[in-house]
Amino acid sequence: MKWLLYTLITIAVVALLTLLAMEDRGYVLINVRGYTVESSLVTWLVLLTLAFVALHFSLRFLTNLFYVPKGMKLWREQRRRQRANQALLDGLVKMAEGDWRHARKEVLKHISDSRAPMLNYLAAARASHELNDYDQRDRYLKLAGQHASANDVGVKLTQAELQLGQHQQEQALATLRTLQLVNPKHRTVLKTLAGLYLDLGDWSNLIDMIPQLRRRKVFSPQELDDLERRAYIAFLTPQQPASAKQLNELWYRIPQHVQNHIEVLSTYINLLLAQGSSDIVEPMIRNALKREWNSELVRLYGVIDGADPKTQLMHAEQWLDSKDNDPLLLLTLGRLSVRNQLWGKARSYFEASIGANGPAEAYNELAHLLENMGEKELATRYYREGLAKAPHCKHSVAGKARLLELEHQIAPNNPTLLSAQK
Repeated sequence: MKWLLYTLITIAVVALLTLLAMEDRGYVLINVRGYTVESSLVTWLVLLTLAFVALHFSLRFLTNLFYVPKGMKLWREQRRRQRANQALLDGLVKMAEGDWRHARKEVLKHISDSRAPMLNYLAAARASHELNDYDQRDRYLKLAGQHASANDVGVKLTQAELQLGQHQQEQALATLRTLQLVNPKHRTVLKTLAGLYLDLGDWSNLIDMIPQLRRRKVFSPQELDDLERRAYIAFLTPQQPASAKQLNELWYRIPQHVQNHIEVLSTYINLLLAQGSSDIVEPMIRNALKREWNSELVRLYGVIDGADPKTQLMHAEQWLDSKDNDPLLLLTLGRLSVRNQLWGKARSYFEASIGANGPAEAYNELAHLLENMGEKELATRYYREGLAKAPHCKHSVAGKARLLELEHQIAPNNPTLLSAQK
């Protein structure tokens, strides 16, 4: 487009000069030391133009000739750079194909001409790791570090990743902690370190990281909530049984929004029950069920020994207004009725739970109640049905032992049962 514009301008100028020359050619007279040159104005303008063009291109030619050595040097350097880039690209392709030996060879081939030798050394280190050549891996990592900037996390992060791949968790932990000190806001560093704490079961350090993980949005909100609950549940459940005092101290170190989560609360309640602290568990479960209905908490409410069984049953019966067909609530009401020695009511609740497709526990509770009421043959039937519903349930296993004992007791007086056993 530019050359077209120049051509049009040139044609216009030539046309203008031609028109002027046709009207008045004029003349030019030059006298130098007795020599006289006379010519038309147009001829001199053409000669001057040609002389200017010749001078311009002569100067450009001489200038380019002067810079030929430098241009050749730049061309050779550019050629080497392209060759180094191509070698790195070929090496990365080989790595993607899993050809680690040839990949390492390619990425190191023209490394002296590479614009970013750190990348070449990191690729060589990864290939060496896959070849189980750990001495060479460490050597290339060291060389990569020498070509990295002071705060470049790439080398250390790769080193930590390779250490984790070799199950060198303590070494990886030291590397990642160093990285965290230098780059406390780096999301990949934080994510990798959090994953390592999770693998090591280092719940205290993981919990300390959670606010930072949330600020930096390292995980999605759902993933972070799951991670937080898992960490606090593990933190709350020490390998050595804690005393009631120690357990309470751990509990009050947990944020309120985590305490309110059903899974965390259920863990705490079960630990309290193991410590024999049923008296403080009962109001906790009631308050939790006001916030959110949960079947596991309903089941626990039926097995705790509250201070006042009558009041406990009264609270549970109030839940029937909105959960009248909940099998676990009916099971819980049956158990609380047994504690209050309301045998008929307990039997009705257990039967209602079974009718609502209740768990094997309901069959065994009803069988146990019928056995105590003297209805042993009917009790054996429910023991069998509970065993058939969930053969591996702990309640069914216990019920099986009781079933065998009952069958042994009533067999002499029941020919049908005796023949069935044979």
